[in-house]
Amino acid sequence: MLKSISMWALKDFEKRPAKELFAEAKEHGFDGIEVVIGNAGHLTPDTTQGQCKELVKTAEKVGIRISSLGSGLGWGHPLSTTDTEARKKAIDVLKKSLRVGGWLGIDCILLVPGVVSGLGAKGKEHTPYDVAYKNMQSAIRDCVSTAEKARVKIGVENVWNKVLLTPLEMRDFIDGCGSTWAAAYLDVGNMIVTGYAEDWIRILGKRVACVHFKDFKRDVGTLAGFCDLLEGDVNYPEVMKAFREIGYDGACVAEFFGLDSAGLGKVSAAMDKILAM
Repeated sequence: MLKSISMWALKDFEKRPAKELFAEAKEHGFDGIEVVIGNAGHLTPDTTQGQCKELVKTAEKVGIRISSLGSGLGWGHPLSTTDTEARKKAIDVLKKSLRVGGWLGIDCILLVPGVVSGLGAKGKEHTPYDVAYKNMQSAIRDCVSTAEKARVKIGVENVWNKVLLTPLEMRDFIDGCGSTWAAAYLDVGNMIVTGYAEDWIRILGKRVACVHFKDFKRDVGTLAGFCDLLEGDVNYPEVMKAFREIGYDGACVAEFFGLDSAGLGKVSAAMDKILAM
């Protein structure tokens, strides 16, 4: 498995050159880095092929691999929306993100597929559950040909969006997209408030295309429950056993935000312990 870290974990990443960020991740023992795409920054949906190639060359010179493409764009552009024009925009953003992923030479991008309500919903906006499910699945079907052309899987992430709440539902949702280019981007911390990461891993099986490592304290039960690796309720020995059972050998990306050097060192050491389990 590839020991990787999200670019989000690097302090002031938006203001610093990519070479400096890649070097910092490498110096702290990471073999891969998940770059991120947003409305501004190093990568956007309008980034060109030439710009992507330059980013890849920079990573190669530093000696680190671009493991995957993280994205929070799905919060602001949810495929679940009932607004026809907004949904067209969300599909366009996903297709452009897939092309960027292809130019970067990665095999999976992260997708927040939409919301019933949640962190990215405007105000108290509520999309009916069945409508959100149908719209998300239909939109992904519209994008699988782009994913196939780019050779990049659409990694549907389990997030706090009040939809796709169980591993059985996530499995059936992905299978209903009708293509192996639709897959799961599994965050092993996000389901701990209601379930167990090892169950999700075993049920999703070969559908898992990429992985986020986090930890969470179940008795806190809010966003404040997210904590340092090995300090929460993620059963990492069982998680690693489950990953080996399904034959997962891809990127394991530590997802944190704005860490200083000491914080990066702590995450790196914890990742080493987990990957050795």
